[in-house]
Amino acid sequence: MKFINIIGTTGSGKSTLAKQLAEKRQLNYIELDDLLWLDDWQESSNDALFYKLKITMENAATGWVLDGLYTRTVPIILGRADTVIWLDYPFHINLYRLTKRTLGRVISQKKLWKNSNNKESLKMMLSKESIFVWLMKSYPKNRKKYFNLMQNPAYQHIQFIHLTSPKQTRHFLDNLRGKSVSN
Repeated sequence: MKFINIIGTTGSGKSTLAKQLAEKRQLNYIELDDLLWLDDWQESSNDALFYKLKITMENAATGWVLDGLYTRTVPIILGRADTVIWLDYPFHINLYRLTKRTLGRVISQKKLWKNSNNKESLKMMLSKESIFVWLMKSYPKNRKKYFNLMQNPAYQHIQFIHLTSPKQTRHFLDNLRGKSVSN
């Protein structure tokens, strides 16, 4: 477990687990959203995103934990990952966590990522492009997509770890050994 991708629907806790796992395993943490988003909620072009992703992964040659997976990045990330951890929690858990996180960010007005000026806003939270609308649309689609990835013959070199509750995830993390020479 040296090149790890954390996947799951928004609000599942991908970033939190990725940071904890990177620290425990002494691996580099890569935040996919930070590579995608430019200032003022503009997205990087595919070419720019792919370039930034490849360079970041190459610069973390000793190992990385990457949070997130966009459909367009699947070949790059899963072509290099040896482990995928899927946080597959019930919808109500994701919704609760997303609400708590988003309200906290609206109040704090803290930048979301180091490489852009993006912040959460009440206006955005209540818009048609809201992260909550995204959760409702993407939750069932992501479950199907991730099940299909696990079954895809092209990715059988990957160890898939399917975690279905926060308790199961805590148990996994607590029982994971730190970095060792044989790992």
